[in-house]
Amino acid sequence: MSHGDQVAKPSAEELAASIDTSTINRQRRYFLIGATAVVGAVGVVGAAVPFVASWKPSAKARALGAPTTIDISKLQVGEMLGPTPAWRGQPIFVLSRDADAVERLKRDNDALADPESGNTEMQPGYAQNRWRSVRPEIGVYIGLCTHLGCSPKYYGRVEPQPFDPNWEGGFFCPCHGSRFDLAGRVVKSVPAPDNLPVPPYRFVSDTVVVIGEDEEMV
Repeated sequence: MSHGDQVAKPSAEELAASIDTSTINRQRRYFLIGATAVVGAVGVVGAAVPFVASWKPSAKARALGAPTTIDISKLQVGEMLGPTPAWRGQPIFVLSRDADAVERLKRDNDALADPESGNTEMQPGYAQNRWRSVRPEIGVYIGLCTHLGCSPKYYGRVEPQPFDPNWEGGFFCPCHGSRFDLAGRVVKSVPAPDNLPVPPYRFVSDTVVVIGEDEEMV
């Protein structure tokens, strides 16, 4: 370029176009940055939703507290219902007592630690009787020894047993030797401190029992 040549200056229109283009590009960059931040935030929220949802109890966990319906139509006199049903993860013992057993439970028994079910926490009010049940011939109990939570075995017959030569029927826990009569009442001087618990329950018919509900709950 010679000294005589002059550099051409941009016109007003060209300068305005340059400014507009610069402004538009800057606005586009701001938009892209903002959009990326929003997408990132949505991703964090999306990831958090399943994490927070994992705090909620599962359907199985929620169902543990639901009532259990038991059909006892096949329960024979003198026997315990099998297979053993469960409620809230606990075995439920349902047994049918014959007339002799019902009469035996009415008698005073000095061998029992709590014959009158004085510990009211171990059964509902309607089961605070000699049979510890709604119906004298049908017993319903949580099948866990009150010593360490083992599951006692059912020995329903009146006959001598290695653990009790004067056995009149009931439950024996082989883990530590606790014994309970046919109403789930604990014998004196055994490791178990209390009678077998009686769950809340009600009869909806002669052969159907709902565990986990009583008449006051419906």
